[in-house]
Amino acid sequence: MSGQSDEELIFAITQGDQVAFETLLNRHVDALYSYALRLGHSTTLADDLVQETWLKLWEKAHTFKPGKVRTSTWLHRILHNKFIDKGRKHTELLNNEAALSVHATTTPQSEYSASSTVDELNRTLAKLPQNQRAALLLTHAQGFSNKEVATILGVGTRAVESLLARARLTLRNYFQCSREFE
Repeated sequence: MSGQSDEELIFAITQGDQVAFETLLNRHVDALYSYALRLGHSTTLADDLVQETWLKLWEKAHTFKPGKVRTSTWLHRILHNKFIDKGRKHTELLNNEAALSVHATTTPQSEYSASSTVDELNRTLAKLPQNQRAALLLTHAQGFSNKEVATILGVGTRAVESLLARARLTLRNYFQCSREFE
């Protein structure tokens, strides 16, 4: 099974193949969980979203259109829709230093400073509109192209570019203002 493509596995899932389901799950569960955790900033919510995504895949595998989008894009779209369905509008985008690529040095003062910066960034990201946070996360943390992000969010590519531009501008302005008051 591990040599089969994602598309072949999804077809097998439509036939009720549990081994194919497990194989596909093993390929994509980590990326989905990472996205869910950063999107909702809660392990409980992340667990729920990932579980609901895989349940939806099992029930709706026949709706996948091979060649239209990559399997990972389709799965992230399902998860994102589950998140939207939960109405979680006030969540934090990123929740750990690894997601932000912050590398603290070994001194306690620099560790505190990096942690403080991460916390400040998380609070700022949480203030962004949900669609801007999601676009940033999908692009920068999950590595999707703007076209794939558009598919996941259900908007056009130009809308994604606009979301990203507005989010970056808001973040830049916030951090410039906060530095002026230091």
